[in-house]
Formats: sequence, C-alpha cells, structure tokens
Amino acid sequence: MSTADDIVQPGPASAAPDDAPAESASAADAPATDEPTASPAEEEAGGGAPGDDAEAGAADAAAPVSSPHGGMGAVLHAEGTTFRVWAPHAAGVSVKGSFNGDSADAHPLARDGDSGYWSLDVPGVKASDPYKFVIRTEDGRELEKRDPYARDLTSSVGVCVVTDPAFDWGDDGGYRMPPWDELVIYELHVGTFNDQSADAEPGTVDSVIEKLDYIEELGFNCIEIMPSSEFAMSHSLGYNPAHIFAVEEAYGGPDGLKRLVKEAHARGMAVILDVVYNHFGPSDLDLWQFDGWTENGKGGIYFYEDWRSSTPWGDTRPDYRRGEVRQFIRDNALFWLEEFRFDGLRWDATGQIRNAKGGNHPGDDLPEGWELIRWVNSEVNARQPWKLLIAEDLQTNAAVTRPVDQGGAGFDSQWDAQFVHPVREALITPDDGARHMGAVAHAIGFSYDGEPLKRVIYTESHDEVMNGRARVPHEINVGNAESWESQKRSTLGAALMFTAPGIPMIFQGQEFLEDGWFQDTVPLDWGKLERFPGIHQLYQDLVRLRRNWWDTTRGLRGPGVRVHHVNDAGKVVAFHRWYQGGPRDDVIVLANFGGRAYDEYRVGVPREGEWKVRFNGDWNGYSPDFGSHHAWHAEAEEIPWDGMPLSVATGIGPYTAIILSQD
Repeated sequence: MSTADDIVQPGPASAAPDDAPAESASAADAPATDEPTASPAEEEAGGGAPGDDAEAGAADAAAPVSSPHGGMGAVLHAEGTTFRVWAPHAAGVSVKGSFNGDSADAHPLARDGDSGYWSLDVPGVKASDPYKFVIRTEDGRELEKRDPYARDLTSSVGVCVVTDPAFDWGDDGGYRMPPWDELVIYELHVGTFNDQSADAEPGTVDSVIEKLDYIEELGFNCIEIMPSSEFAMSHSLGYNPAHIFAVEEAYGGPDGLKRLVKEAHARGMAVILDVVYNHFGPSDLDLWQFDGWTENGKGGIYFYEDWRSSTPWGDTRPDYRRGEVRQFIRDNALFWLEEFRFDGLRWDATGQIRNAKGGNHPGDDLPEGWELIRWVNSEVNARQPWKLLIAEDLQTNAAVTRPVDQGGAGFDSQWDAQFVHPVREALITPDDGARHMGAVAHAIGFSYDGEPLKRVIYTESHDEVMNGRARVPHEINVGNAESWESQKRSTLGAALMFTAPGIPMIFQGQEFLEDGWFQDTVPLDWGKLERFPGIHQLYQDLVRLRRNWWDTTRGLRGPGVRVHHVNDAGKVVAFHRWYQGGPRDDVIVLANFGGRAYDEYRVGVPREGEWKVRFNGDWNGYSPDFGSHHAWHAEAEEIPWDGMPLSVATGIGPYTAIILSQD
C-alpha cells in the first residue's frame, strides 16, 4: 500500500508527476476565485471540545471527526483510507462497503466545517475494497450514491473500488514529448480499433498496445484516444461520461490505461486523451440530484437548473458558476495529465462550455465556462507547459488558442473547421467544374494569429465519419468506396493535409481505405490492410515527408506558407512551404483537383537549381488502379511565374499531388 506522499491526488494536494521538471511543480494549486474549492482538508478538523457535562463529553467523543488528510473521494494513506464527498444539502452522509459489512450506519462522515464537504478516516480500508456513499436528505430519504471522484468501478451502475494509484512506470522518466512541429496524430477508438475477438465485448487497451508497433512503423508519433471514462454499457463512443475519474472497465480499467501510456512512451509516442466537460451522462448519471436537492426539478448541485442546463445531449451541462464544480473539472484534467502521464488533452465541444448554444453569439455566453477553461489551461501551462491542450471548438474563434494573458482561452491548438470543411467539399463534389480552388487555397493558408501549430487539420475524424457523414472514399462514391475516384481523391486530400501548415491527424483505418461510417459496435476492418497495402504505403510516405524523415522536406515542419498558384479553370493549386528556406528546406506542393492529367504543367519556384519529385500520388505502386503519370525532376528556368522569378514544368496525373524539393 502506498503512503499519502506516494499518491498523486486530484485537487489542491496534487503533486507534479515524476517525469516533470522540478520548476513546473511550483504553481499555486488554489483557483483564483472567491468561491470554495474542493480542499476541505484545510478546514479545522471537527469534533468540538468536551464541556463540563460528562454525558455531553462522551457524546462528543463518539461523534465522527473530519479527516486531516487532503484529496477527494477515496484516498489511501498509511493507516487506511480517507473518504471525502461534497454534499452541501445532505442531512448526513456515511460510507458503506465490504470493510463494514455494507452497513449504512457504521461509518458516518463528519462535516468539514461549513464547506458542504463531509469526510472521515476509516482505518484498515485497502485497495480493491468496494464502497458507496449513503446520503440522507432533509426530507428523510436515503440515497445510495457512487463517488463522483471514484477512480475505478465494477461498472457504470456497479460499486466504487478503492484504488491504489501507484504504478510501475519503469524508465518512463526518460521520455520526452516529440516537438509539436513534428507531431502527426493518429486518432483511435479503443473499443473498435483492434477488436478481433469472437465475443461481443469491445476491444481493450491491451488490444491497442498490440498495434503500437504498427502505428510507430507507419510513422505516427502521437495517438489521440477517444474518451475512455466510465460510460453506460460496454459499447460507446465515450462522449457520455458517467464517471469522469474512472476508466471504462470494459476497456481494462485504470492500470490498463496506464500500461498503454507507458508502452506508447517506450516507443517515443505521445498520447492525448479526449475529455468531456460540456455535459455529463446522460445515462447512469449518479451526479444527477446527487445530494437530493433540486430547485427546478433538474440536475441539482452539479448542474445548471435553468435555461443554461440545456445541451444537445440533455439538461446536463455542469454549473460552471460553482467553485466546487469547477474544481471537480480542474482536478480531473490534472488527474489525467499527472497520474496517468497523458501528453495532452483534447476538450470536446468547448463551444458548449463557453456558450449556451455552442456558438459565438454574445447573448448566449457563459463567462463562467470561459473562466473555467482559462483557469485549468493556465494551471496546466504553469505546471507542465510541454503538454498539448487542444480544443474542439469549430467556430473559427482565434481567441480559443490565444494565451490567457492576452485575453484568450489558453489552448495550444484547435480542430480547424476552416480546413476540413472546404477540403472535404472539394474532394467529394462529383463535378470537377464545381470545385472551388479559391476555397481550397484559403484552407491551405489559413491560420490562427499567424501561428500554424494552433490548428489541427484533417479530412477524417470521428465527428466527420458519423452522424450522417461517412468516410471520404464512401462520400466520393457511395456504394463503391474502392473505386478509382475514391482512391484518388481521398489520397489527394491526405497529401494536402500532410503538407499544409498545421498539426495533421488521421482517423483509424484511413490509411487503408476504411469506408462506410463509424459505429462503436463495428470493429475496424484490418483485412483492408492486406487488400490496400499501397494506400498504406502512401500514408507512410506522406507521414515521413511531413516529419522530414529523409532531411529533404524541412519546410513541411516550418511556419512558412504561400499559396502562389490558383488555377480555378484547370482545378490546380500550388503552394510554397518553408522553415528557413534553402535546399532541403523549401518545398513546392502541386495539387490537381481535376480528372484531367497534364503532360507538362508550369509552376513558380523560389530558387534556381534542380527540383526533385519527392512524392507522386499517381504512382501505381500505391494502387494498381493508378496511372503512374510521369512527373520528373526539373531544372528551374528563368521564366517568371506565379510572382516568382523562376519556374519549373513537370507532369501531373489526375486528382494527384506532387511534392518537390531540392538536395
């Protein structure tokens, strides 16, 4: 059993993880708010002084006493376990479990002053012991409730389990997150990514670990995991969290998820976790009217009880006005980053946190939600500034990725609607004449405040391949996603995504032409990898060019971009990418969005000398259906073109990207 000093706890008692530089752990842990935080251990322990009356003194001695230990939920320490819960309207609270014969009366908790928290030390309670809270209401009801801070449960409707956070991280302390300008993200869903079992259960974190070598060989150095907090049933997308501190038991529980992070780090791969703070549940939601109180028949202490409660997923928006609710969310964010050592968080639907309608209309703003985001991001950046904080906002709001001290929300990057929507539209539109190269050019060159890494760019994500939308090959040719058109245009989109400025991301199976729409009960079809090995190689080649694997395309990691050629009639765009400029740095990308091939196509280049073809998306090694239209190395000619002093001419196939650079 770990001592209290060994445990990285959520809440104000949190310590920096072992892999953090010493200077990052010095930030203050308390929020800048006048409201109470979830740090009731700082209150005086209760109990009262005995009076002159001996009988009163005996009663005082028998009364429960608040715990002097910090932390929320069930926190192990050398003598047993501290239990602490927030229930401001309760008339009484107790804890029951295997340690007291499931008695609702054996271990009543004491009030932590007037804070609304209750706590108790229970000697001898150890890891793996099951427990629940019993809450007695003022009107005489008795509610059995699962711990909001439970780190493990037998299921979303089961019992909480006392958890020892100690874990053998091995030599993980030597791991360092890859540079952000080299990141390429592989988004995956634990339940479907590598579910090759014959039973009806979803895939697990261990089945993901089995494929980490595959992801590494493909060239990706970061995986993003869809939400894995405990949710209703065994199959889910994860965006219906019932217990945000517990790892979904069907996936492998907390130790399993830590193993995944450890194994990824051993391969130099970062791991980012999706978190959901815009709503909770709505299924199996024990937070609902947690201590029995409700003013308007809605969710009670954890939720808004007025018009602000409404979300697309029910009346379950957390009440960001309450310091205790903000602390609950803050503690959770630090819990994943510190105890589990995730390298970043992707916040789901941040628009629904900062605005009641999920948009930018001031009349619907939730300033307290905005401040929650700013507070959590400020604290993470103070403690662990190398960790990547991503927003799924999709409202093209530059303030989301502006620093807090400049009035922004403090996210490092955001999923970019300015890339995915126009690019997908250009790819799936059947008629070449209807493709708008100006929209594609804008998507390539767009940035937030001129900083390319402030956006994550993609053509497929879980959001883009479900809820009425499907994989790009399917959208291109419904019913024949393996067609020539589907292969050509979907891979053209991939080439644009890996060469445009931003942090590129693909969704699981995109690299071997997975089709249809994403469902949480349908496993990824790994048989397509055997049928489309060339498409897989195309993605591998693009990833390596993006990461400057062969030291010939450094500009693809750089901030420089200029879309210097837009031919709407011919459906061709070209753009220049650079880091510092010069040989092995300057990159020219030529993209043909039309079904017509060009035997010779001229484009401007910034430098004299030979420009070599590093990638030809029409090579028939990528697919036997491709035409291998000739594209050749070319010497720059003194023919001004596209506003540049020099130009080259090369061939380009239909629906094809060409990448050029110099030795």
